[in-house]
Amino acid sequence: MKKRILLIGAAALAALALVQQPSHDQDLWAASREKVRTIAGLIREGYFQPPGEQLMAEASIRGALETLDPHSYFLDPSSFSRMREEYTGKYFGLGIQIQKQGENIVVISPIEGGPAWRLGIQPGDVISHIDGESTVPISSYDAMQKLRGEKDVPVTITIVRDGLDSPFELTIVREEIPLLSVPYAFLLEDGIGYIYIRNFAEHTPSELEDGLAKLTAQGMTSLILDLRLNTGGSLMQSIEVSDLFLPRGSLVVSIEGRNPAYDRAFPASMNGQYEDLPLVILIDQGTASASEIVSGAVMDHDRGLVVGEDSWGKGLVQTVFPLASNMAVALTVAQYLTPSGRFIQRDYTEIDDYLLSKRAPEDTREIKYTNAGRKVLGQGGITPDYQVNSLLKPVTGRLRLSGVFFSYARRFAQHQTELGRKFVFPGEPEAAGKIMVGRTFLVNDDVVADFRRYLADRKVDYDENAFLGAELEIRRELEREIAGAVWGVNEGIRVARLTDPVVMKAIEVMPEAARFLEKK
Repeated sequence: MKKRILLIGAAALAALALVQQPSHDQDLWAASREKVRTIAGLIREGYFQPPGEQLMAEASIRGALETLDPHSYFLDPSSFSRMREEYTGKYFGLGIQIQKQGENIVVISPIEGGPAWRLGIQPGDVISHIDGESTVPISSYDAMQKLRGEKDVPVTITIVRDGLDSPFELTIVREEIPLLSVPYAFLLEDGIGYIYIRNFAEHTPSELEDGLAKLTAQGMTSLILDLRLNTGGSLMQSIEVSDLFLPRGSLVVSIEGRNPAYDRAFPASMNGQYEDLPLVILIDQGTASASEIVSGAVMDHDRGLVVGEDSWGKGLVQTVFPLASNMAVALTVAQYLTPSGRFIQRDYTEIDDYLLSKRAPEDTREIKYTNAGRKVLGQGGITPDYQVNSLLKPVTGRLRLSGVFFSYARRFAQHQTELGRKFVFPGEPEAAGKIMVGRTFLVNDDVVADFRRYLADRKVDYDENAFLGAELEIRRELEREIAGAVWGVNEGIRVARLTDPVVMKAIEVMPEAARFLEKK
């Protein structure tokens, strides 16, 4: 028996040896494919138990793509569905924003009019189980995937609500929910508009135009366009967004591929839009791809200023090739250049450094020049005109991740803290001896002290010196969450932006951005 096994092994090795020795005139690519077929046949016929052929096929595709670059990847049914949701701007689900806070999946806000909102889901509700499975060991992304799915299919969630003695279950039928790529558009101060673009999807240009029209009607005279944490999306939508701000004929981006069929330049095609609106763009390390195209085009044409941190540095273009109705590959087919000719892709030779977003050494980056002769750099993302570090201090980050800012604000607004019981919030009847809250709320020493008492009650530990060193940040976090609890999520975001160091710098340099327009 032992001899027979050895003979089988020898035969298999001989077969492999034949495949591994292609003749000189044999095409290397064809020989490599033959190796794959041979190995697949050996596994199918000789493996000690029936192999998972679908898993093997998907693993081989992933393995092949991983040898290329970090942005060529396989879309399995789950990720393919997610990509389509992001691009089309809609999904089937319950209509709730959730966040992982400590061990809990917490509802941040139900979407007004959605199925969860109609059934009374409230901000601060904890989703302890989804279809009977505990949410403690899963991430917010995994929870989101479980809540989303096929239309008209019910999902049963278990809710733990503060003030109730026991959890309760709700069965909610999934419906189509809009997924906006431009979720926030509001005025800050002195006619300065603020618009946040979450990603570049099918309807991003029209959503942005709607936001611009709304703010123009409200008296907007300049714009802060926030592209932080915008990881990109569709190339064509980034070109349409850039076109809104650039004069007709201005080059937005050019792409170059090994296959000349992909070589193309994309100029702005329309005038009479927002070419004369003073503009500052915000970026950070999470700004990538399509959002870097917009930032690079605005910077290289001296159309506006860029404020924040070095962007990610993704200068590669992918095309999605379907493999089946529910799976595909995204293959890098070209690189793109900004109008000045910059290739902004960061070096990914050391993949760990690349994924950790390590900044490219300045002496390795090529130098190009804007229309007005300003120096700009390649090979490392978009370096802003003004650097502003927006990273939270460790103690603030830990407190935010634990959810205590959010949970304190809910209790404060519901008069469940010592200080919260002294206030009357908008929409509540007046009460003698209590403080009426008007249109704004500023966090003072009393609120910080009340928050500290809340942390003590919750037995949340923190370093006293670290807390004092981060108190300005902590006050900003509290102001955002209290405004959100009292006036809604959108107002909470607006309040946060007013004290955001990056936004404050953008407001400071807006006159300089306006002077670019005077020189044209």
